[in-house]
Amino acid sequence: MRITRELLIRLAKENTQERAYNDKSILAAYLSGSVLQDDPLLGGTTDIDLVFVHDRTPEHPREIKALSPDIHLDILHRDQKDYDPPRELRNNPWLGHELYDPMLLYETKHFFEFAQASLRGGFDEPKNILKRSYKLLNHARKIWLDLQLKTSDPGPKEIINYLDALQHAANAIAELNGPPLAERRLLLDFPARAEAIERPEFSTGLLGLLGGTEITPAILAELLPAWNNSFTFAAKTADIDSRIHLARLAYYEKAIEAILSGENPLAALWPFLQTWTLSASALVENQFPAWQRICELLKIGGEHFESRLEGLDQYLDNIEEMLEKMLQAHGFELSEII
Repeated sequence: MRITRELLIRLAKENTQERAYNDKSILAAYLSGSVLQDDPLLGGTTDIDLVFVHDRTPEHPREIKALSPDIHLDILHRDQKDYDPPRELRNNPWLGHELYDPMLLYETKHFFEFAQASLRGGFDEPKNILKRSYKLLNHARKIWLDLQLKTSDPGPKEIINYLDALQHAANAIAELNGPPLAERRLLLDFPARAEAIERPEFSTGLLGLLGGTEITPAILAELLPAWNNSFTFAAKTADIDSRIHLARLAYYEKAIEAILSGENPLAALWPFLQTWTLSASALVENQFPAWQRICELLKIGGEHFESRLEGLDQYLDNIEEMLEKMLQAHGFELSEII
C-alpha cells in the first residue's frame, strides 16, 4: 500500500467520524503530530496522532490501534477540564503547541474554537516562550534531584528517569524556536534547534550524555534483534508503558533502521535506547542482559551512572544560565516567569 499524507488524513477523518458517532461524550477531535508535516513518514511508517476531548474523565487516557503493519492510530483521550482555563495553556509546553495549530476534525458547542482563540493570544510573546522553557527545565531538574537518592546499581526505572530528564532538557532548548521534539526524530531535529539559538554545543552535549561518543552505528545495528526480542516480549506483559505496543514495533524498528542508514546514524540512539529501557522495565532482571550490555557500552549505567548525573547537572546549569541571559535581555525578572 502506498502511504501518502492524503491517505493518512482520510483515515484520521474516517476513524474520528466513526468514533464520534458511537461516543456521545466526545466534544471535539483534532489531528496533531507528524501527519501535519509535508513528510510524515520515517522508515516508511508513521502514526496518526488524534486527540479526543470528552465531557467527562476518560477511562483510558491513551489508546493505540493498528490500521496496518506500518500505520497505527495513537489516540489521546482528554477531559475538557484539561483545557480550563484556556489562557493558561499558553504556558503549557505540550498541550499549548498541540492546540495551537492542529487540524480540527470534529466539534460540538464551539469548544475548540473558544479554547484555541484564548490560547493563541500572546502565545509567541517572549515571556510566554520563556515560561514554557523554564517549565521544561525545572521538570528536568526535579528528576535530577530525585535521582540523587539512587546513584548506585541503577535499573531500568532509574535509566528511564534519566532519559526523561534529558528529553525535558532538550525540549527546554527546542521550545525557544518551536514545539517539543517528536521522540523518533529527537536527535535528528535537535541540532537545528540548537543551531538556531547559536548554541550548537548543546547538541554535542546531549549526544554525549546519551553515551553516543562511546558507541558506533554498527553496534546498534548488531543489537537490534535483541532490542526487538525485548520489545516484543514486553509488549505482551501487563502494566507496560503505552508506547511499548505491538502495533508500534515496526514504527520504531523501521525508523531506527532508516536512521542508521542515513547521514546521521547515531540519531537512532534515542528511540533505540528509550524504547529498550521502557521494555526492560517490564521484565525481570534475568530477561534483560542485552539491555544491561548496551548500558555498559554507553557508560550510562552501573558505576558510570553517578558521573552521568554530574554531566546532566552541568548541562542543566548551562541551560539555566542561557535562559537567565535571555531574561535580562528582555528586561524580565525571574519572579515574572516561574
